[in-house]
Amino acid sequence: MIRIAPSILNANFDDLPNEIAKIASAADLLHLDIMDNIFVPNFTFSPERATAIIADSPLPVDVHLMIASADSAVAPYLTSKAFGITVHLEACDDPVSTLRSIRGAGKRSGLAIKPNTPIESIEEILDEIDMLLVMTVEPGFGGQSFMEAMMPKVEKARHWINQRGFHDLWIEVDGGISPDTIAIARKSGADTFVAGSSVYKSSDPAGVVTQLRAIGEAV
Repeated sequence: MIRIAPSILNANFDDLPNEIAKIASAADLLHLDIMDNIFVPNFTFSPERATAIIADSPLPVDVHLMIASADSAVAPYLTSKAFGITVHLEACDDPVSTLRSIRGAGKRSGLAIKPNTPIESIEEILDEIDMLLVMTVEPGFGGQSFMEAMMPKVEKARHWINQRGFHDLWIEVDGGISPDTIAIARKSGADTFVAGSSVYKSSDPAGVVTQLRAIGEAV
């Protein structure tokens, strides 16, 4: 089973209800990128606006926190209606405690790693993670090219997951996912795919989501 999670990073922020409605019938999750202009050089939504988007979403929301001091900054999202919350390893002083707080709030716990972070850095805490997010671009902006060089990370993580029987641990990839790249990531072991530009720069966002699913499921 695969999951497609369109990112609204490239959607029209002034018309989000309609933008989200375009993909609601075709997607599995809504990927919500929260940026603070500190951890990454871009800003998207305040906690107040983000939690309102989460509350109004017709899809389960996959929250991706690209924010500094994630151990404490995660707090407003723990009481939101988010389906899952992903923090960056690089932004946590105590990732295990933060992941446990996410699970304790009834959410799926996600841990993301940037392209320069070795996959080995998360191996010992896999049992605390419900979803591993392998960034296939440098986080901060949409529209970047897919970094195929990240696929060995995905392959290694998939090996560990299978070896240890963590069958409910998802591997998500985010960055440059399109009909041209999803098969590469799927073959490497990813099962959850964030797609932003390829979906929202299309005249038929739902059609692209359907196409991505068909390609991914055919692998």
